[in-house]
Amino acid sequence: DLAQMLAEMKPRFIRFPGGCVSHGDGLGNIYRWKNTIGPLESRKPQRNLWGYHQTAGLGYFEYFQFCDDIGAEPLPVIAAGVPCQNSATGGAGQQGGVPMCDMDSYVQDVLDLIEWANGDVKTKWGKLRAEAGHPKPFNLKYVGIGNEDLITDIFEERFTMIYKAVKEKHPEITVIGTVGPSFEGTDYVEGWKLATKLQVPIVDEHYYQTPGWFIHNQEYYDKYDRSKPKVYLGEYASWGSTLYNALVEAFYLTSLERNGDVVHMASYAPLLAREGHTQWNPDLIYFNNTEVKPTVNYFTQQLYGQNAGDIYLKSDVKLSDKNESVRTRVAVSVVRDTKSNDLIVKMVNLLPIA
Repeated sequence: DLAQMLAEMKPRFIRFPGGCVSHGDGLGNIYRWKNTIGPLESRKPQRNLWGYHQTAGLGYFEYFQFCDDIGAEPLPVIAAGVPCQNSATGGAGQQGGVPMCDMDSYVQDVLDLIEWANGDVKTKWGKLRAEAGHPKPFNLKYVGIGNEDLITDIFEERFTMIYKAVKEKHPEITVIGTVGPSFEGTDYVEGWKLATKLQVPIVDEHYYQTPGWFIHNQEYYDKYDRSKPKVYLGEYASWGSTLYNALVEAFYLTSLERNGDVVHMASYAPLLAREGHTQWNPDLIYFNNTEVKPTVNYFTQQLYGQNAGDIYLKSDVKLSDKNESVRTRVAVSVVRDTKSNDLIVKMVNLLPIA
């Protein structure tokens, strides 16, 4: 039921395993993709930073297979050689990084992932994928390195190593970097500096804000430097699961479509939450043992997913009321779908009147 609910959003990609799960609670808890493939009984389960158990029954093979089934691009996110700054194991904080003497083998794990996903059946890792039941390559195009990390010297050294190795061995893979846990502050500034210096193609921005922030930041990406790395808005949400929140998110998405030359991808987060076992609110889809409960925010994502189009068309909006507070609460986006030749108009009205 959950898989069906995701498929009905018509997502262009799926990001996994998700957030702080990727870089883990301390060095020993970093998510290792190799522990999640092969026969179920050989996989290594572990607890995660959010304090619950992962059986690894849903592992990298299943994530890739699911993407394949629904026609979405797989977007695996690998830790950048540092654990989460929210780690509590061994004292709070990021706690350094993978020792430099172990970084070569850590980098090799990332290169092995690409071979496992895309390699010929004659390669070591491609053969393992074929034996699991998928002889055809998964056609992996994107790899995320890091998840809203603090941009420290320790991070920078390890990220650079991984990025350069992937770029050299697999120039066909688009690496997505990270610019810290917020849309402002030192990590954001330093993250952008590093990404620009290394010419990282896309960076992952995250922000959770009030509805008011989304309303008053409609022009957020209009001012971005078009010569710098592109943006993947990997995690965003307005705080809440009311109709108003869903409308605000629909409103903000019109500005993302308008800035599609900068914002290449976007994904609401978090995605799934079991009722009574949540560490974070809001989430897009709640569920219990018998029922799936999509939020109203889900239907905003679904409407956009099913009506994305692939060409943005400039449009002008004329309102009968010239009041500034009216202007900033009405948004329009016009796109064309070149496959169907449909013209799709999205109009969002946040006002309490028609």
